[in-house]
Amino acid sequence: MEMTADLSRRRWLTSSLGLLSAASLPAWAQAPARTGPAHIVIVGGGVGGATAAKYLKLFDPTLRVTVIEKNPDYVRPYGSSEVLNQHARMEDLNVSYDALRSRYGVEFVFDTVTGFDPQARTVSTAGRQKIGYDRLIVAPGIQLMYGAYAGYSEQVANTSVPSGWIPGAQTALLARQLQGMREGGTFVLAAPPNPYRCPPGPYERAALMTEWFMKHNPRAKVILVDPKDSFVTDETMMLGWNRLYNFNLPEDYAKRMSAQVEIKQHATPGMMSWVRGKDGGRTLKIDAKKMTIETEAEVIKADVINVVPPMKAGQIAITLGLADSSGWCPVDRRTFASTLQANVHVIGDASIADAMPKSGFSANTQAKVVARAIIEELAGRPVPEPLWENTCYALAGKDYGLFVADVFRLVDGKIARTNGKERYLPLNATPAQIKLGARYQQAWLRTFTQDCFS
Repeated sequence: MEMTADLSRRRWLTSSLGLLSAASLPAWAQAPARTGPAHIVIVGGGVGGATAAKYLKLFDPTLRVTVIEKNPDYVRPYGSSEVLNQHARMEDLNVSYDALRSRYGVEFVFDTVTGFDPQARTVSTAGRQKIGYDRLIVAPGIQLMYGAYAGYSEQVANTSVPSGWIPGAQTALLARQLQGMREGGTFVLAAPPNPYRCPPGPYERAALMTEWFMKHNPRAKVILVDPKDSFVTDETMMLGWNRLYNFNLPEDYAKRMSAQVEIKQHATPGMMSWVRGKDGGRTLKIDAKKMTIETEAEVIKADVINVVPPMKAGQIAITLGLADSSGWCPVDRRTFASTLQANVHVIGDASIADAMPKSGFSANTQAKVVARAIIEELAGRPVPEPLWENTCYALAGKDYGLFVADVFRLVDGKIARTNGKERYLPLNATPAQIKLGARYQQAWLRTFTQDCFS
């Protein structure tokens, strides 16, 4: 079985340096007259911003690179669901910026961006700083649209019905609620509509808690309500549920998958259930006092409710005028240059990237492509033909790993997936391959963080 992981540095540099086609530079992309090295300012120190900073310095150590980030440490969202099942601690999610400063000479300003002047090329901050730049990269991440459901708000999420999709205090609150849930209680997870960060994430979260409850609260119920009828990794994930948790697949899935692998029909279904959009799974209302969630099909009384609401680009993207009416940021697909503001690139979850999912891996590979594009544009050279990859690892259980892996190229001006059908762990994977997938997931958490931040 071949499982795609990060590009090696040598392979990455080879692909990014290869000038496979030439693109004429727009007028605003020409390097301005200046004395000394170009100054690249990056707003946002998450995966995309940190990777861009590191690789700009790797490609050209003479550049001056400054990251403006409001938090002194990064709290990683990938792997954060493992706090809920006690496989990780909240402090394990903290990532330091020290290596980017000491090894690569990246400068950091811990402040909040409040605006910018695209003509003067300056960024303003809440601390009354004005920071000049030659090129600006914005990695704004996401914001959660708490108000999308009646009765739900950020205050409700902070106090009683957490989301925890952006890791922090809500993650810790949700962990306490789940681990302290009464014997035989009901946990409801409301999955979001597309598009959203980390496509396999809500389903992994439900699986990991089902595994935990089987040990610590065996009469509990886990109900996953969903506005969608399918999801990334759905077949491989549900096969894991079927094997591990006595989950009975929907009839259409069972019929389709049984041609390739044995699907068990359990006389006594397990604690987990999945209510699809076609069956009324779309969330309508949250009542935090009564601890109920209303879907199109029914009102469910719960002990713990975890809502993953709809999402849009992070607030700084809205503030800087980088998002359109969709709530996301349109970009030139070759360079991720904003189509709304000159001399600005938008990378990561906030960007409109067609077939690419909103994931940490996508942000990482976009950052590398943009770093190379900026280097070439500043030097007056053609931008290389871009190539992107994404791999999302997920767990159906602690030792049950799966993945989706894709390669993307430009096709007719759009970012398109160009690998074949073999995107997922095969349904007929051996137990050893499945266990290896879980080990790869844990190894990826470490190596991916190192690639971005150290």
